[in-house]
Parts: sequence; structure tokens; C-alpha cells
Amino acid sequence: MEGTRLKRVEEGIRQELSDLILKGEVKDPRVDSFLSITRVEAARDGSHAKVFVSTFREGTALESGVAGLNHAAGFLQSAVGKRLRIRLTPRLVFYPDPGIKEGFEMGEKIKGLFP
Repeated sequence: MEGTRLKRVEEGIRQELSDLILKGEVKDPRVDSFLSITRVEAARDGSHAKVFVSTFREGTALESGVAGLNHAAGFLQSAVGKRLRIRLTPRLVFYPDPGIKEGFEMGEKIKGLFP
């Protein structure tokens, strides 16, 4: 895939997955609306895509959410393929991304420095 088209497909996948999660279309109880799709990295040939997921919730919410998304990957891939109308929908694999939580913690540490 060309670089510009690849970025458009990645952003489209990210947006559609976010919409599906927010609307509650994934029926797995481990997947809640507090999960955020931070970025998508699609392969150049469009065969697969790494989807990075983050949350600010405590405990094992991120790991269980990622497990739920990986369990529902077939449904999500089908839904994304129908909505984006692309010929080859990449196989979706979800990975945890602790970025939001780390950013929130860093903000709290900075607040603690200045009274």
C-alpha cells in the first residue's frame, strides 16, 4: 500500500473500532467504553494490523479488555470491513498500550511538585 493510503486506512480502522467500542456493540463484558484505541499500525500489504489499546482504569482492566478484544477480533474485523468498504480487511491483533495511564500518572507527579 502507498504511504498516504496506508495512513488513511489506519485512521479509518482506528475510528471505526473506537465507534464500535463506544456504542457497546462488542458484547464481551471485559470490553467497556473506557478503552481507547490509541493507534493502528497496518502492514504494507494490508494483511494484518496491530491495534494498540489503552485505558486509565486501575488493575487488570487493560489486560482483560485486550483479551476481550482479541476474542472478538473476527466480529470487529468483519464490522470494520463492511464500514470501510475495503477489498482486503487486515487481520486485527490487539496489544496493550499503557500510554494514557502513564501520562495521567506523570501529570499527577508534576502537580505534586508545585504546591
